[in-house]
Amino acid sequence: MRLLRRHPKRIALLAVLLLVIALVGALAYFESPSGAVMPEALAALESGDGVQVSRGGWITFMPVAQQPDVGFIFYPGGRVAAEAYAPLGRDIAKAGYLSVITPMPLHLAILNVDAARAVINAHPQIERWVIGGHSLGGAMAARYAHGNPQQIVGLAIMAAYPEAQIDFSQHDLAVASIYGELDGLATATEVEASFSRLPADAMKVRIAGGNHAQFGWYGAQAGDNPAQIGHRQQHEQVVEAVHRLLGASGG
Repeated sequence: MRLLRRHPKRIALLAVLLLVIALVGALAYFESPSGAVMPEALAALESGDGVQVSRGGWITFMPVAQQPDVGFIFYPGGRVAAEAYAPLGRDIAKAGYLSVITPMPLHLAILNVDAARAVINAHPQIERWVIGGHSLGGAMAARYAHGNPQQIVGLAIMAAYPEAQIDFSQHDLAVASIYGELDGLATATEVEASFSRLPADAMKVRIAGGNHAQFGWYGAQAGDNPAQIGHRQQHEQVVEAVHRLLGASGG
């Protein structure tokens, strides 16, 4: 206290300096995604094989052979680069749907929950929209779907569950909850506890041997458990479930 009385300006300056250092450190942490984008994801960002890939505010995958009337919007997981989900976006487009991955500020979907609105406004030709996301992205996709029932006809929650205050049990919404048996971050027990807040006919896809990180292509993630199935095998089950959901949503 004596030091504070004698040097108030120095103490205040030190406090401001420490705050700035903490903020810079936090920004650096969130600006740096968890893991590096894997080669499989980088390859999926190239146009070809019936899919046109474009980059702008979003990563857009458009089927070349047909004009889709159903679109899929995807929110990335927390601290995961949007590019890490390119194989999913590409495979959805190969099946004939518009697929859009939305990068997030500081790689956190909670900072732009309404990202889907701009995508929807930019594609008036799309008649029906399904939204989905992984981990934090899945929870925020659920928040958007709950708040915008007039825009969204389907919801894919991957390794995630809706926030406690969100209840879809009485909603006319096609929902798929896709989760890994060995997920160390959004455990199977936690995901299954949310089923009472989903529509009675919601699709539940428990991937045997699957974990958290293999929903994207960015390598291992701290706190996760090792998967007991291959990355490609888990990815194929995710793609199949999303295809089923898109079909159930009128695609």
